[in-house]
Amino acid sequence: MTLRAFPIVVVLSCILSSACGGFGRDSLPPPADVAAPPSDAPKTSTGLASRVLTPGKGTRHPRPNSRVTVHYTGWTTDGEMFDSSVSRGDPITFGLDEVIPGWTEGVQMMVEGEKRRLWIPEEQAYGGQAGKPAGMLVFDVELIKIES
Repeated sequence: MTLRAFPIVVVLSCILSSACGGFGRDSLPPPADVAAPPSDAPKTSTGLASRVLTPGKGTRHPRPNSRVTVHYTGWTTDGEMFDSSVSRGDPITFGLDEVIPGWTEGVQMMVEGEKRRLWIPEEQAYGGQAGKPAGMLVFDVELIKIES
């Protein structure tokens, strides 16, 4: 299985601005439940757990190849923020077929305006790739717009 990189634009912005790993940027505090999903968080067959933080509007969900605009912050389970469009102040647009499998699956559960916390198991994230965040990853994602 080939793991997809996080959004290409994010990788480039991380390289160019040193925004990944907390270098040169203010870290946002991790959520209290960053270490593990709460027992009442729904879990899919792939192990992805999630919780709606803010309900969205409408009923339309993105498809696996939809282009979406989101704001997000990602942490490792020890509370280290490794990337955030929120801290950069700039949401990102990408295709759901360009991201890690946990994002493709998780964002499809959302509707516009929704904010959701995702606990993505390593197998659905970077699968232990060198130089990438390891282990379960936690993301707060706000789906701003479904473009297609």
